[in-house]
Amino acid sequence: MPSHEPSHEPSNVPSHQPLRLMAVHAHPDDEASKGAATTAKYVDEGIEVMVVTCTGGERGDILNPAMQEAVDTEGIHAVREQEMANAAAILRVKHAWLGFEDSGFPEGDPKPPLPPNSFAARPLHELTPALVRHIRDFRPQVITTYDENGGYPHPDHIRTHEITMAAVKEAADAGQHREDPDLGGPHQVSKIYFNHQFSKTRVATLHQAMLAAGLESPYAEWIENWKDRDDNFRRVTTRVHAADYFHIRDQALLAHATQIDPNGMWFAVPLEMQQELWPTEDFELAWSAIEVQTPEDDLFAGLRG
Repeated sequence: MPSHEPSHEPSNVPSHQPLRLMAVHAHPDDEASKGAATTAKYVDEGIEVMVVTCTGGERGDILNPAMQEAVDTEGIHAVREQEMANAAAILRVKHAWLGFEDSGFPEGDPKPPLPPNSFAARPLHELTPALVRHIRDFRPQVITTYDENGGYPHPDHIRTHEITMAAVKEAADAGQHREDPDLGGPHQVSKIYFNHQFSKTRVATLHQAMLAAGLESPYAEWIENWKDRDDNFRRVTTRVHAADYFHIRDQALLAHATQIDPNGMWFAVPLEMQQELWPTEDFELAWSAIEVQTPEDDLFAGLRG
């Protein structure tokens, strides 16, 4: 297992509680672009799913010009809150905000400092109790989040990885946060997964298929920028077949109208092509408290029954 795993000792005893999945994300819309078909599949199976969003996305750009007037009238925070509520309803998941301030994506050379009170700028010990509270209350066996690189190097994504790994460890420790009874009793998460839906192998597969079909690929720039980067597909341990739920994923994406242009790249590859060529959403089993065998096709492998 990776060196960033929680330090408590693994157990061979699976939970007999109702199955629950928690997906921890940095911004509203991340839950729709990373693992949404998988969460929709599990909800359809009767598994409870909670999405936790660390920030309000207040510093996100308006990527859909049609939404500029609404943002100017209502404010970006209010609009993105409503978009998140709409997406959660489509996915039929519970949702919780941690309430931290979006750090933005610093650009330039040198990059400017992060806003002083933003999510990625604050000390980790100030952030972690908020997520511990939700873990102990919801009591999931499985948590999904980002790898140590954040999936891509947005400071809020990296911080989301850090807060998740720390909160899982603290949530299991009865000695942690005893001074705050509102944080509830300890809970041991059984498995942690990292999202790897945007591997180089997957993007290249869809890119080549679009070109072969005589269609313009939305991924040409991605492929060019990937030349000197490792392919995170080599880290994938678990591929969940979720093709039947790709349309729900797309509906959830469209609910984030400030971030998703319906005529943009997210919908350029025909749905049928995606379902045929890459019918799974892909994850890395980063840590497990139970004995497992990989590869897997189920985030709850070893926990059912």
